[in-house]
Formats: sequence, structure tokens, C-alpha cells
Amino acid sequence: MTCVCILIIDFFANYTVLTIITLGVLAFVAGFIDAVVGGGGLIQLPALLINLPATALPNLFGTNKIAALAGTTVAAYQYARRIKFNFKLLFVVSVFSFAASYCGAKAVTYINVTTLKPAILVVLVLIAIYTFIKKDLGAVQSKTLSAKRQMWLGALIAVIVGFYDGFFGPGTGSFFVLGFVVILGFEFVAASAYAKIINCFTNISALIVFIKQGNYLLDIAMLMAICNIAGSVIGSKIALKKGNAFVRIIFLFIVAIMIMRYGYDVVKEI
Repeated sequence: MTCVCILIIDFFANYTVLTIITLGVLAFVAGFIDAVVGGGGLIQLPALLINLPATALPNLFGTNKIAALAGTTVAAYQYARRIKFNFKLLFVVSVFSFAASYCGAKAVTYINVTTLKPAILVVLVLIAIYTFIKKDLGAVQSKTLSAKRQMWLGALIAVIVGFYDGFFGPGTGSFFVLGFVVILGFEFVAASAYAKIINCFTNISALIVFIKQGNYLLDIAMLMAICNIAGSVIGSKIALKKGNAFVRIIFLFIVAIMIMRYGYDVVKEI
């Protein structure tokens, strides 16, 4: 036991105890929220930025993606045990999301992200109002679409949200959930299940670039991945147990955080 403790101390020798505890706790919270409705990156990435301010941004992004992918994968497995998937739809959306995410990452060098923030803020406010007013939104499956129409609409969601994930990223899981609920008529729990698996593909797409370039911190990534997984397991189990009403509340909470975050960025840049 003593030897294990010494190895752990040596492994994290470059960081303070407070930094390690803070990152671990926030990674757990991010994993929990992300498993329920997406949006864990709104907590996990700022945690890295604040606690490791001297670290290069690409390294923090890569570290965040590794931890997020670990938790999302476990959450996806938890949902897959309880939710019946349309695997053809899942495959189509995942493939389009993967490709769109890669294109989004490439587009970052050509488009100024800050110019899009006001538009994203307006969209988020409209989403919050619509979700709050529509009390029954996502309570039950509200649409029965033909297989062909479902595929086309699913591909459209994948292209838009997947590109956003590669281009910018925060709240991607929540946008996928909203797309599946509003456009495809899914209930919240089922939408969250699909979003988890699809988000795995968009994360992998981004990680291919980060890992190839060596943009990650292995020690911190491992710590946060373990904590994120723990949060994901608990979050997915509670979401499946509590049902759609619980997921809807968490969804509104995450959208509110996103509105505050983008609102702050927009005001700051005026």
C-alpha cells in the first residue's frame, strides 16, 4: 500500500494536492452531467483552463477529450443495456457526425469563432424558452417518421452538430439530445442514449488529431478519465431510473449554463 501511494505521489509530483482534488471532483461532476444529458465539457474544460493556466491550449483540449471519451463510452454502454437502438439510424448519424466533426476542426483556421457566438447565444435562449414552455417535450416519443425521412433528418442533425463539435464543442451532447427530441420526436432518455454513442465518434475524430500531435497530458488525462467514468456510471443509472422528467430538468440546467457562458463571452467582446 505504501509503495502504491509513493508511486501515485511521484506520478502527480508536478501538481499541487488542491489541483489534483479539484480536477478529480469536477471531472466526476462533468461525467455525471454528460451521462444524463450532455454538456459535461462546460465544466471539465474550464476546470482545466483555470487550474492549469500555464499549459498550452491544445494540450488541455486533448486531455479533456481523452477524459470525456472515457466517460462517454462507459455511459453509452450503460444505456445500450437498457435502450433498444435503431442501429441503422445510429450508424448513419455516427458516420456523418464523425466526418462533420473532422471538417469542423479543419474549419477553425478559416473562420473566426467569436463572430458566431452571438448567433449561438440567440439559439440557446430560444431552445431554453421552447423547452420550458413545452412541458411535455421529450416525455414520450412524439413522432413516427418513415425510415427514409428519419435517416435524412438524422444525417442533417449529424452534419450540423458534428461540425459544431469539431469547430467549437461546448454542449455538443445537449445539442444532439435536442435534435433527437425536437426533430426526430424521441423521448429524452432515448435521445440521451443515442447522443452518448454518437458523441463517442465525434470525440474520437478530434482525438485522432490531438494524439497524433502529442497534445495531451497523460497523468491528468488518466486521473480525470477515472473520475469522469465514475460520474458517468452514476449519472446514466440515475437517468435511466428517474426517467424523462429528470433528464428534462438537467437539460434546462445545462442550457442555462451555456446561455450564461456565451452571454459572458459576447458582452466581454463588445
